[in-house]
Amino acid sequence: MPISMLPGTLAGVCALVDPTVRITPHTLGMNDMRTMTATLAALGLTTLLTGHSLAADAEQQWLEMIASGEAYSAETLLPLFKQLEPVDTDFMVGTWKGGRFDGGAEPDPINWYGKRFTSPTDVEPLLVTNADGEVVTYDRLGAAQMRQVVFDGKASAALIYDSQPIMDYFRKVNENVVIGLGDIKGKPTDFFFHLTRQ
Repeated sequence: MPISMLPGTLAGVCALVDPTVRITPHTLGMNDMRTMTATLAALGLTTLLTGHSLAADAEQQWLEMIASGEAYSAETLLPLFKQLEPVDTDFMVGTWKGGRFDGGAEPDPINWYGKRFTSPTDVEPLLVTNADGEVVTYDRLGAAQMRQVVFDGKASAALIYDSQPIMDYFRKVNENVVIGLGDIKGKPTDFFFHLTRQ
């Protein structure tokens, strides 16, 4: 099948890049799709990439990165984060187990477990595991609330600390996994983490 017959607007994008290229579903592999998606994301052209197959590929890519436990840079994660769908505050209600994309290289002095969202106005932003193995609230940074906040043109649930200059933006990987991006005033917006619904 020539590239012009591939579904969605992907064919049009590929034709703009090189109209002489002929690609069949058998020659267009997962790595090619990831490279193309990341390139278009870096160019700010992800709005051209719509459809179930790309959403499924993005979900699979995030799940593989989480499962690997490896370190990933903000430069790698940000374009992928921007592709994800927003979530509303009701979606976030519940307890979530967290993880980071640092490959275990960064110290974890508080033994972070995750976050608990009871309602949009009642959020425990940091849950930790104590010496007895119990999940408890870490209250030194205070409580938080949720609001819909626009980041990179998408309104999505965000966690806003009550007494700290910190906000976490959330995007949906699937019904049980979200990616968070921490925004700490005065620091680069480059701290990514993942949450899995418990």
